[in-house]
Amino acid sequence: MKLLPNRGKIIDKYIIGKYLGTFFYTLCIFVVIIVIFDLSEKLDDFLENDFSIWEIFTLYYAGSIPFYVNMLSPLINFIAVIFFTAKMADQTEIVPILSGKISFNRFLAPYFFSAFIIFSINLVSNLFLLPYTNSIKTDFENRYVNKNDPSVKNNIHIKLDNKSYIYIESFDSKTNKGQRFSLDNFEGDVLTKKIVADSISWNRDKKNWKLKNYSIRTINGLKETMQSFNTQTKDTILDFRPNDLSIYDNVYETMSNSELFEKIKKEKIRGSGVMNDLKFEQYKRWFSPFSAFVLTLIGVAISSRKVRGGVGASLGLGILLSFMYIVMDRFAKMFSIKSGFPPLLSILIPSIIFTILGLFLLKKAPK
Repeated sequence: MKLLPNRGKIIDKYIIGKYLGTFFYTLCIFVVIIVIFDLSEKLDDFLENDFSIWEIFTLYYAGSIPFYVNMLSPLINFIAVIFFTAKMADQTEIVPILSGKISFNRFLAPYFFSAFIIFSINLVSNLFLLPYTNSIKTDFENRYVNKNDPSVKNNIHIKLDNKSYIYIESFDSKTNKGQRFSLDNFEGDVLTKKIVADSISWNRDKKNWKLKNYSIRTINGLKETMQSFNTQTKDTILDFRPNDLSIYDNVYETMSNSELFEKIKKEKIRGSGVMNDLKFEQYKRWFSPFSAFVLTLIGVAISSRKVRGGVGASLGLGILLSFMYIVMDRFAKMFSIKSGFPPLLSILIPSIIFTILGLFLLKKAPK
């Protein structure tokens, strides 16, 4: 029987509809379940601060739901592919497709088209949406949920540039206020100017720092002058922000791409030991969405064959592999941040390993 020209397009639409429909439906169910559990866990915090339903949504869930969607996307992607593909195989829908002069590679085309849609959504979200929504989520958690956690960082030394160094005895990340501040300016190895203040605080409206009870010491060779301004304040612009002094681990997730790039650029000068954290966050935003293609490849390979256990056997194996992928991804992050493993490799290694696994399984798939 001759293959009808439009049969391939009909099959494409069928698979794309099944793929995306199963993915978004399952994702919504998982997000609702997580929100219910999260709401029950944080209900006391909401009631304690007397938040309305609208405030709970705008101050917290507007930021946390995109975070959950991004976190669950690889797992749900994998489960969706395996579930509907295994169901097609169990109902003997794949055999007539491959018997109708459609190659297995051609059969994979709608899968990868659907994966490309999910990849594009995740990439755009990582680069533009999530930094903003993560800032909503983390600001709420740090202010209301983790309010009793330590927020003070002590004995801070930062190199602003090749000539300027600052020291802050203690800085509170919740109030954005520090105690015992000093700024040293050097020409080569010679100190030329020193500013000392009892306190320093961040002005959110003006985007600058305010010094209180400060003094300025100027050194010019053997000549030295001292100016004291007790009980006075001074607005000044310094090349660092409160997030440079934060004790919270989630601060880099809230930075926009431009802020993250600028932070990396400054870190090359300062050398404060957070370069791997910054690089990992930067690479994660660009490369983690590629998991959509990798997991799709493995999902089709292990579920396109009709097996005795039916959908359950393929789904169980798929869930096991997806958790292995997530665990490997988390361990890679730990090795990068804690032991100095190259951030780019830590991002790519799980995808490379599972791509090789997917290609191996693909050879075993029915043709």
